[in-house]
Amino acid sequence: MKIGFVGLGHMGGPMCANLLAAGHAVRAFDIVPANVERAVARGAVKATSVADCVAGVEAVVTMLPSSPHVRSVYIGEAGVIAHARAGTLLVDSSTIDPLTAREVAFDAAARGLPMVDAPVSGGTAGAEAATLTFMVGGAERDFEAAKPLLACMGRNLVHCGAIGNGQVAKICNNLMLAIGMIATSEGMALAAKLGMDPKVFAGIVNTSSGRCWSSDTYNPYPGVLGNAPASRGYSGGFGADLMLKDLGLATEAARTAGVPVLAAALAQQLYQKHSADGHGGKDFSSIILQYLKAAP
Repeated sequence: MKIGFVGLGHMGGPMCANLLAAGHAVRAFDIVPANVERAVARGAVKATSVADCVAGVEAVVTMLPSSPHVRSVYIGEAGVIAHARAGTLLVDSSTIDPLTAREVAFDAAARGLPMVDAPVSGGTAGAEAATLTFMVGGAERDFEAAKPLLACMGRNLVHCGAIGNGQVAKICNNLMLAIGMIATSEGMALAAKLGMDPKVFAGIVNTSSGRCWSSDTYNPYPGVLGNAPASRGYSGGFGADLMLKDLGLATEAARTAGVPVLAAALAQQLYQKHSADGHGGKDFSSIILQYLKAAP
């Protein structure tokens, strides 16, 4: 297929590369010239603007930082909706609020452009290995149309229902992940402070009722799991500031829905303090540093 790809950062770059590796013809655009040049080196055609990127393509994929970026790329005289030809499939893999996803898709539909929201889970490693999970919101026919493209970039493709529901799944999952990581951090830090060997304690937790993904796969205590970010200075992985962003999306969505999310609100404030303390660029499991006297 002829595909336009907008947003070639840490996630978008590898995703674009996987589309190219699968044999698709990709026109690539990003406001950072170096990102575009990397895509061109892998076989993409350089686009000079959003309008140029979507000219004559059959599908458009976007991976952007936030809701305002999605609005600016899709809406307006220079945006995707104004310049894509009718029938072009639009796939937005950004993580944004469900309301924005639905509003943009509504505008797209008015111009004859089918659209799905398809945020991802799996991080940069999953993007590079083409093993991402896509949580897809949109009409069944549009999900089916998007599947061949998504399968080039991911392994698990889940139809979550109507447009915007991909974002619902993403932010609610990350709300639970943040809370679980904080609970694991508190328990690990307390056990160590009370004299327990962290590895021994983790082994007990992971065969007991406290077990969760944050304890058995991504343990935040340094040295417990050799392949976890905690054992390499919290580098790589999913940034604390990205988790803070997703918590903000979740708590704002909860506000508009009238649903109390007390633990999520506390988690948001903990990650806000963590970011203010200068740890926003570290992996989100570094939240345990809030419970330790000093960074290990």
